[in-house]
Amino acid sequence: MNYFSLASHKKHRGHPPAGPSNAYQNLEKTSVLQETRTFNETPVNPRKCIHILTKILYLINQGEQLVAREATDCFFAMTKLFQSKDVVLRRMVYLGIKELSSIAEDVIIVTSSLTKDMTGKEDLYRAAAIRALCSITDNTMLQAVERYMKQCIVDKNAAVSCAALVSSLRLANTAGDVVKRWANEAQEALNSDNIMVQYHALGLLYHIRKSDRLAVSKLVNKLTRGSLKSPYAVCMLIRIACKLIEEEDIPSEELSDSPLFTFIESCLRHKSEMVIYEAAHAIVNLKNTNPRMLSPAFSILQLFCSSPKATLRFAAVRTLNKVAMTHPAAVTTCNLDLEGLITDSNRSVATLAITTLLKTGAESSVERLMKQISTFVAEISDEFKVVVVQAICALCTKYPRKHTVLMNFLSGMLREEGGLEYKTSIVDTIITIIEENADAKESGLSHLCEFIEDCEHVSLAVRILHLLGKEGPFAATPSKYIRFIYNRVILESPIVRAAAVTAMAQFGASCPALLSNILVLLGRCQMDPDDEVRDRATYYLSILNSERPELYKNYIIERENCSLALLEKSLVEHLNGDLDTRFDISIVPKAAIVKPVIANDVMLVTSSAPRPPKITREEESAARLAQLPGIQVLGPIHRSTAPIQLTESETEYTVQCIKHIFGQHVVFQFDCLNTLSDQILENVRVELTLPDGFTTRAVIPCPKLPYNDLQTTFVIVEFPPDAANSIATFGATLRFVVKDCDPNTGEPESAEGYDDEYMLEDLELTVADQIQKTRKNNFQVSWDAADSEEWLQAEDTFVLSAVTTLQDAVNTIVKILGLGAANLSENVPEGTHLHTLLCSGTFRGGAEILVRAKLALSEGVTLNLTVRSTDQDVAELITAAIG
Repeated sequence: MNYFSLASHKKHRGHPPAGPSNAYQNLEKTSVLQETRTFNETPVNPRKCIHILTKILYLINQGEQLVAREATDCFFAMTKLFQSKDVVLRRMVYLGIKELSSIAEDVIIVTSSLTKDMTGKEDLYRAAAIRALCSITDNTMLQAVERYMKQCIVDKNAAVSCAALVSSLRLANTAGDVVKRWANEAQEALNSDNIMVQYHALGLLYHIRKSDRLAVSKLVNKLTRGSLKSPYAVCMLIRIACKLIEEEDIPSEELSDSPLFTFIESCLRHKSEMVIYEAAHAIVNLKNTNPRMLSPAFSILQLFCSSPKATLRFAAVRTLNKVAMTHPAAVTTCNLDLEGLITDSNRSVATLAITTLLKTGAESSVERLMKQISTFVAEISDEFKVVVVQAICALCTKYPRKHTVLMNFLSGMLREEGGLEYKTSIVDTIITIIEENADAKESGLSHLCEFIEDCEHVSLAVRILHLLGKEGPFAATPSKYIRFIYNRVILESPIVRAAAVTAMAQFGASCPALLSNILVLLGRCQMDPDDEVRDRATYYLSILNSERPELYKNYIIERENCSLALLEKSLVEHLNGDLDTRFDISIVPKAAIVKPVIANDVMLVTSSAPRPPKITREEESAARLAQLPGIQVLGPIHRSTAPIQLTESETEYTVQCIKHIFGQHVVFQFDCLNTLSDQILENVRVELTLPDGFTTRAVIPCPKLPYNDLQTTFVIVEFPPDAANSIATFGATLRFVVKDCDPNTGEPESAEGYDDEYMLEDLELTVADQIQKTRKNNFQVSWDAADSEEWLQAEDTFVLSAVTTLQDAVNTIVKILGLGAANLSENVPEGTHLHTLLCSGTFRGGAEILVRAKLALSEGVTLNLTVRSTDQDVAELITAAIG
């Protein structure tokens, strides 16, 4: 019995503890660091020192922060323990060195001791010494131990070889050039009989060669013809083969004849269950497959669903859950097996089974599935409740007529106990249903109103109040929501009260019949104890009392979405600059709201790590563009497009382009990659062939483009004065100076090079590139307000011969124009022959655009397009884009 067990026994003599206790629970950093003085004693007491080292490692792993001085003192005290020959103590020292190496200073002092241990005869020391040495070694020191690392990679001891391979893989991120020289040793280790050595060797080899597509293909082709003993290595080989197939983009009719696909399919008959599952998982996730290719893989997954092993059942049902939306017909064949898993003793398997059935089930089975879920949903953890909620969201999108049943179920889940992430997922789902299904709006808002009456999460209450302010004024009876909103002003925290004031102001601005009542309520809010609440109430009262609808629209109903990140940056720059000039908010880009993507992956759901906030492309581009000389004179960025490839992915030079649109200019950003290891490129730039009217204002070259290093060059072009000529196609040529270099060092062999060029694909500038989409809360109000002298109108009628359905016509119009659809008009109801698409946006320079597209389906699709804009040229450009 150790000391802590004895102490615990004495403390609870006669009163046995209720459960297991943690001996290290109440450690204090200061006292533990003082105990490290014991390391200086002679002779060393191994047992006592092991106990102290355990405490240090426990504190670090619990998140305790050590400052550099504390870590350095502890590290140097630890080095005294190398004089002890105790095996356990020595291995604890290695762990301590690894943990402290990133905090302490002068850690390279133990390099010689670690090198001696890794090359010694004591195998128990060697593997741990290699890991510790690689954690403290930098690029300059690595060459000194390179010879020892090569020897360890091919060592006969499997633990030593694995430690060297894994450490090499970690070093490859910081010292890739040195690690590349170890490829021959890794190749030799790949022939080892040990399954883990073989697995790690393949991982290192692939990492070394992954930037050379030809070398990877040769490696895979060689290994697929042989027979790897390690099931782990075979699994990795399957993943590499899938990556190659995806990159080649082989069509389905040729895929079955591909040797890579043949190898993956052959793995379905492997003796290891792990490999069989990996092969089935890979096949069902491949693109360009047909039912004949998928059938064996789904048969395997169906077989695993009835396996006595819980891990296989979980793996199979999780894969079926993931591909249920992409291959619904194939997954439906497994429905009988999935229904049997609903009562599985493992609740994780049961949850995945029920959510898969929700995704693939028929509309008539929704009520039955909901009843089955309700029997066990209270017994599962929040992570899996979130999975259920996501499946219900997908089901409601698939069967909109079942919104009442699903909404009632979600409302019941909201009233149960649960954490913030769980409740947020339910609220997100209800909001999605409201936005996608107009019939569900009233019931959804009512359920959310009931929830905020007893909501303990401030962030959720604020979101719901924002939604009520946006959607409530346009409901059938908006007055019924006022009570719920004003209750928040009386009962809640200042943050929620401020959000409630804003929501009430939106009702006052959008509902003239309620304005007098709203003014009274806002007047009461002026006596609130919180500054923010009082200020908001006074601000909105002054606007509403002005009785000017244009103020209502610009400052309450349709507030522009200014990018907060870029606003903060602009304000900081203003405060650091000339304070005599006034701050101009118009220079800050108006960024569209970006919805977070809900990943359909159970493993992501169970992760507790906070996800970074989603940002717009404009925010992402701002920092890079700010470094360009003279970019400020172009004004605020209007929008940035998604990157487009100008070369094939397997060519020697790859180039992609992002178009940054400003008021009168476009900045072409060319991201270039050199895939030739024996060349270095200098003075890299793109030469554009400009159409009439466009003018090149600046070309900013890339000074140097080394091998496998992504660098950027820019071209700034001014638009023609006439908007009608702004749609154009540019020829593009990549020009550069080539210098031959040593592939190992990357240094040029001579100072002189030669000029060369590389033809790129043509670059198009479209109408959609120049429009930032917006979403109007109430399109009809904006459309009626645009019937004035300030707005200009263009109208035309078209026959869309390239499309056969109204939904295809709507998708085509939205894609060509780049506008944001309003009032859910982007979704065409089933069975209808008439539809009206409503959309809006802002053209570069600030011209607003409203579009009403009336579509009729007879023998083809007829389109009557009406465009209203504050600029006549822009209105005509929109109609011309469709024609």
